[in-house]
Amino acid sequence: MLDGPNMVWLLLKIQRYFRRKPLRFLSVLLFYLVAGSLVYLHTGFSSRSPAGSRNLLVSERGMGVPSSEGGQGVGVMRRVFKDTQRSPRWHRPHWMKEHGQEGPERGGGQEGDHSMRLSPVNHRSTKDLEDGRAKYIGCYTDDTHNRALRGVSFFDYKKMTLFRCQDNCAERGYWYAGLEFGAECYCGHKIQAPNASESECNMECKGEGSSLCGGANRLSIYRMELSQESARRYGSAIFKGCFRRPENATLALPISESIRNISVDKCVDKCTEKELPLAALSGHQCHCGFPTSLFTLHEREDEDLCMQRCTGEDFESCGNEEFFVVYQTQVQDHRCMERRFLPTRSKRLVALASFPGAGNTWARHLVELATGYYTGSYYFDGSLYNKGFKGERDHWRSGRTICIKTHESGKKEIEAFDSSVLVIRNPYKALMAEFNRKYGGHIGFASQAHWKGKEWPEFVNNYAPWWASHTLDWLKFGKKVHVVHFEDLKSELFIHLKKVVVFLGLEASDDRLLCVEGQKDGNFKRSGLRKLEYNPYTPEMRATIDGLIRTVDSALRKRNMPGVPEDYRPR
Repeated sequence: MLDGPNMVWLLLKIQRYFRRKPLRFLSVLLFYLVAGSLVYLHTGFSSRSPAGSRNLLVSERGMGVPSSEGGQGVGVMRRVFKDTQRSPRWHRPHWMKEHGQEGPERGGGQEGDHSMRLSPVNHRSTKDLEDGRAKYIGCYTDDTHNRALRGVSFFDYKKMTLFRCQDNCAERGYWYAGLEFGAECYCGHKIQAPNASESECNMECKGEGSSLCGGANRLSIYRMELSQESARRYGSAIFKGCFRRPENATLALPISESIRNISVDKCVDKCTEKELPLAALSGHQCHCGFPTSLFTLHEREDEDLCMQRCTGEDFESCGNEEFFVVYQTQVQDHRCMERRFLPTRSKRLVALASFPGAGNTWARHLVELATGYYTGSYYFDGSLYNKGFKGERDHWRSGRTICIKTHESGKKEIEAFDSSVLVIRNPYKALMAEFNRKYGGHIGFASQAHWKGKEWPEFVNNYAPWWASHTLDWLKFGKKVHVVHFEDLKSELFIHLKKVVVFLGLEASDDRLLCVEGQKDGNFKRSGLRKLEYNPYTPEMRATIDGLIRTVDSALRKRNMPGVPEDYRPR
C-alpha cells in the first residue's frame, strides 16, 4: 500500500512518462475504449437473450443446435417464425371446395417431429425467418443416386438465395424446399433421408452470404407454409379436370390397376411410382399415362359429371366408368426435354423478337421444348446459359439455333433477319416485368423503394414509347413476320405454339406439344407470390399507354392481322 508522498511521486512519474510519449498514452486510451465497448455489447446481447436460449448448445462458430432436453426449444422457434397452421394437402376438384369440405393434413415421411428442430438462427437473414412462408426443420443427408427430395430441382451457382428456392418450390405446390452446396435447390412432398448434424449444413448461399444453404451432400430443408389459394391450385398433384373416357382407354392410358379403398392420393402415388405424368381415376380403377392425341385434356367436362366419391376418402371424387378425374403428377414428362443444336447449319436467320419484359425467355423455353432445338441470342447472357439455354453462347449468326432472341428495333438490325416471330405482350404487364428484371433479375423483383421512388416514373416515361415503336418497326422493316401474343400463348398454348413451329419450317408433333403443355412454366416464370398490392400506374401514365395501344392495334389491322387482345386496356 502506497502512502501519500509515494502516491504523488508515482503519479508525477506517470505524467512525465506520457508527456514524453504521447502516442503511448493515446494507445492505452484507445485500448481502454475498445475493451469497454466490447463489455457493453456483450452485456446487451446477454440481456436480450430469450429464456429458451438455455436449451441451445452454441458451437465455436456460434451456430445453435438442439440440446438434449428435447422439445423445450420450440418456444424459440415460434418466436423466430410466424406460427402459421400448416396447410392441408388438397386433391379435390374446385366444386368440392365450394362446399367447404376440408381435406386431411398431409401425412407420410418423417415430418412428425421435424418442427422440434431449431434453425441455425444466427446465420439466417431476418426477411426469410419472419415472412411466414417457410419453417426451417433441419439438416438432412442427401445422395445423388437416392435423393432426399425427389421433385423438381434447379441450380444457380452465382445467385442462389433462400427465397428463390422457397419461392420456386412453393409456386409448384411442393411441401418442402431444400438447399444444398450453396447453390442447388430441391423440392419434394416428403423427406426420404435421415437427419444430419447441423454443423454439416455450413455453406453460405451463393447469392446471400448471410444465410446457409446446406453443404456437401447435405440439405438445409424448409417446410412451406402454402397459402390456401396456392395449396388448392397445386397440392401434390395438379388437378386437370373432369374428362370423358377416351374411346380406347387401354391404348390412351396404358397402365391400369384396380385399387381397394381407392383415393386420389393412392392413385397419384401409384402413377408417380410408374414415373408417368398423368393419374386418371374412374371408380375403383387408377389409370396412368401421358397426354396424347387419344387423350389431349383439351375438352373439359362439367365437374358434376365426375361426382362419385372415392371409397377410401369421403371428400374426394374418383370419377366413374364414363368420366375420368385427372391429375398431373410431379413426374416430368421426358418426351420433350431433349434438345440439341441443328444438325446442319441454317443459312436462314429467324428472329424471336420482343420488347423487353414481353416473355422472350419463356417463349424460348416453349420453342426449345416444342422443336427439340436450342434457341440463340443476339446478346450473351451468362445467367441464361447457366440455366440451360446452351445456344446463348453461340454467335447469333452461327446458324446452329432454330431462332435468335433479340430486343433490337432499328432498321439495320431488323433487316439482318430473314424472318421473325414477333412476341407482343400487354404493355401494362410488360413494363412491370421489365422493371422487375432490371432491378431484381430474370425471376426476381424490384424493391418497394424502386417502385415508389423516382425510378418507376422515369422508366415508364422512357420505355412505354419504346413498347409501341418496337412493334411498329418490326411490322415496317421485317421481311416476314409472324405475330404471336403472349396472352394467346398462355390461354391456348397448343394452338398458337403449333403455328410458331410450322412458321419455323418444322413438322409439329402433337405428342411433343402436349408434353410442352405439362412443362410450360419451366424455371423461368416469375412467381406471383409477391405481386404489388396496388396499381403503380398513374392516370397520366394510363392515358399515354392507352394511346400507344391504339396505335399498335391500328398498325396490326392494316397488315390484316388480328388486333391486340381486349385485356390490353385496363378495366
